[in-house]
Amino acid sequence: MRALVIVAHPSPESFVSFLGSEVVAELQNSGHEIRHHDLWAEEFIPVFTAYERLNHVGDVEEKLKNLPELRQHVEDLQWCDALVLVYPTWWSGQPAMLKGWFDRVLMNGVAWVLPDGAARIRPLLTNVRRLVVVTTHGSSKFVNALEGESGKRTVFRSVRLMLHRRVRCEWIAMYGVDNATLSQREKFSSRVRRRIRRLE
Repeated sequence: MRALVIVAHPSPESFVSFLGSEVVAELQNSGHEIRHHDLWAEEFIPVFTAYERLNHVGDVEEKLKNLPELRQHVEDLQWCDALVLVYPTWWSGQPAMLKGWFDRVLMNGVAWVLPDGAARIRPLLTNVRRLVVVTTHGSSKFVNALEGESGKRTVFRSVRLMLHRRVRCEWIAMYGVDNATLSQREKFSSRVRRRIRRLE
């Protein structure tokens, strides 16, 4: 399996960053090919620019000539058959850094296209057959359910539409992390490793 791992947390000392390293290590130990981006460590710029909006539809190669910082991200997406996202859930959704990655990298002509006269997009990342999310929530699962889990909907109802139509999705979430004990965190990290180990 060719796995692309995207980690989004500003602190390399955070539990989420630790989980990201666990995911990468488990994939490596299982013999998978891996490409990995830590968006904060790489100082990825999440701001969707005026140029990108004005050239929303257009030749991808031309856009990448003007946005060279996105080329490797695009190539990695087109290379992988598994996309693994590791991030904290803040304000019910993805951090702005990861949302900006969605905005900028999942571009027209790379992730999707809207054919003339069509009412629905046509996915272009049909190489991606596994979509995995590893995330943490400060509040309980009950509170998140009341709020509607908008971050989960963004990934599994929007990002998912750009992938293979039979993509298998996996949500690995720790709720109540703000009050979790060390033992609970260790138990969750073990769960993450087991779930990643089963990917195929």
